[in-house]
Amino acid sequence: MYDSIVIGAGAAGSTVARKLAEEGKRKVLVIEKRSHIGGNCYDKLDRHGIMIHEYGPHIFHTNEEEVYTFLSRFTDWHLFGHEVVANVHGELIPVPFNLNTLHKVYGKEKADELEEILIREYGEGSRVPIMQLRENPNPEIKAIADYVYENIFLHYTMKQWGQTPEEISPEVTARVPVLISHDNRYFQDKYQGMPKDGYTAMFEKMLDHPDITVKMGTDCKDHLTFSEDKVLFEGEEFTGEVIYTGAIDELFSYEYGHLPYRSLNFKFEHYDKESYQGRSVVNYTVSEDFTRITEFKYLTRQEKTDGTTIVKEYSFAYTGAEGEIPYYAVINDENNALYQKYAKRVQPLDNVYLLGRLAEYKYYNIDAIVKKALQLADTIRR
Repeated sequence: MYDSIVIGAGAAGSTVARKLAEEGKRKVLVIEKRSHIGGNCYDKLDRHGIMIHEYGPHIFHTNEEEVYTFLSRFTDWHLFGHEVVANVHGELIPVPFNLNTLHKVYGKEKADELEEILIREYGEGSRVPIMQLRENPNPEIKAIADYVYENIFLHYTMKQWGQTPEEISPEVTARVPVLISHDNRYFQDKYQGMPKDGYTAMFEKMLDHPDITVKMGTDCKDHLTFSEDKVLFEGEEFTGEVIYTGAIDELFSYEYGHLPYRSLNFKFEHYDKESYQGRSVVNYTVSEDFTRITEFKYLTRQEKTDGTTIVKEYSFAYTGAEGEIPYYAVINDENNALYQKYAKRVQPLDNVYLLGRLAEYKYYNIDAIVKKALQLADTIRR
């Protein structure tokens, strides 16, 4: 009845399903546990008619031509150069910390001097992780690094991760480097934007194919059984490809315990006024319990709407309790070892592929997981 089964209808699952159906000539079943497609990119109109991202803001950006071309088949784009500011003791400064931020923090004469030092040391346009900047012996650079660490990284990281920057993986702290440039954009990728009709509409078009069947509100374990050496679908051995994009510890009923994640609570608020903060995102790096406020009308080009809707994000340790969602893998040696115990359970199953943040216990941007899904589909159909 089906040649391939994809578990999860987010960016990873939707992409690989389309590619397998369209180019692999396979009949694909997509099983989605939630009542909607799109994964954490899911967006919808709230009761005030404003497009919101139910699981927090998602901004598409990429340098990958293949990814941009593929997604552009299913959506037009609002061009959007994402700019973020941090509220530091009531003053709004650009983040990531860049040369413009430098000039806001220091007087012109001192900022000009420091700018020359940074460019000479690292090169104009470079991206320097904060922990690397802190290791520089130059006292002038060290002073900048201390300011950035204290006012942008330390408290924000503690809120977001429940750990200091020293305690978390370097690949996490490197995601928001110090930029030796005057570019205020949060990302410097060639392509940046938001789907004009939203992410959900984009994924609906992606999954709209005669050889793709989508079952929502369905737990994959109600249809599939993963034994030691085979996969059963509706009680019969299934020899086609199974691409799993869900939480790997959940798949095996948390046999070795829960993989640690950070989760998020979202508090949505609507105001009957033109604007709340006048921009899309403000990070609160030294104050407040929440990490950031997103004002959606600026994110999705809805400036002419009546009123405005915002969301405040609160980070907390994922426990696996009902209703909690695992968002960010807490990557360290101990947790990676635990993940490998689960991954080894899949190795004997030659037709099962792990794909995505939860299945691979990694952090992926949208473009990175779409690229990996395209590559996996190419590998499978060869």
